[in-house]
Amino acid sequence: MAMKMMKVFCVMVVCMVVSSSYAEAALTCSDVSNKILPCTSFLKQGGEVSADCCTGVKGLNDAAKTTPDRQAACNCLKTTFKSNKDFKSDNAVVLPSKCGVNIPYKISLETDCNKVK
Repeated sequence: MAMKMMKVFCVMVVCMVVSSSYAEAALTCSDVSNKILPCTSFLKQGGEVSADCCTGVKGLNDAAKTTPDRQAACNCLKTTFKSNKDFKSDNAVVLPSKCGVNIPYKISLETDCNKVK
């Protein structure tokens, strides 16, 4: 009986380890890009923020619930901004507040995404 319980315990531990590895950073850069795509005009030119942009920002914030997801989102945003030289950093910094979203880090190329909690 003790041997059977040990086998069941081992199977449970293996399942927990496997499932936790898939839980790490489930948010992809493709997800992040799709969420902020409607914000392209604002990020380039400023002005009014569209409802679709704010929906994307809110959706991104809602999707990034864990520390690994927030760090992944931060890194993806930085990569996206580096590849789009037309994006203005001042517009990126104010975007969350314009949409009424409070994110736990500053959207900036200077943000250390490893420190995002």
